[in-house]
Amino acid sequence: MNLTSRTARRVAVAAAVACAALVAPAIALASPASPARTAAPATPPCETPGLVEWLDTNGSGAAGSTFYTMNFTNLSGHACTLNGFPFLFAVSLTGKQIGSDATFNHHPAPRTVTIGNGKTVTAQLQIVVAQNYSKSLCGKVVTAAGLKVFPPNQQRAKIIPFPFSACESTHAQILTVGAVR
Repeated sequence: MNLTSRTARRVAVAAAVACAALVAPAIALASPASPARTAAPATPPCETPGLVEWLDTNGSGAAGSTFYTMNFTNLSGHACTLNGFPFLFAVSLTGKQIGSDATFNHHPAPRTVTIGNGKTVTAQLQIVVAQNYSKSLCGKVVTAAGLKVFPPNQQRAKIIPFPFSACESTHAQILTVGAVR
């Protein structure tokens, strides 16, 4: 009988050790003192104050429109991302909106771009010649002082000085912008 109780104790001890060996890693992973795996920090979105927005005024014309390259240069001191379309419209010298907001050209589709510090990404801007529209659609043709541009997904804007002819009415669509690339 003594041999059987000794064997039973040995089996119980062996089972306890085996359970502890199985449970210990799970406890260690759940423990707040154990080092957790951390993902690489995500690149933050670009914010308006860290960007210089400018227009390459050497446009190329075709079929009553001129196409310009709008530039976003990252001077934030770190890499950041943009995704989507800049929101923009023409403005007067006093900053008042002229005409309608730019529409978006979805070809090619937007994608996230990472901009290193000191690097530049672009978006294509199309400006239709305002005089191509009828007076009933365009209203008065006025000279815009520039563009008010909000980088993609930002609430703050910057003004890009650039005089061009614009339609006073919001019925004529003279501005179209592509996604940042």
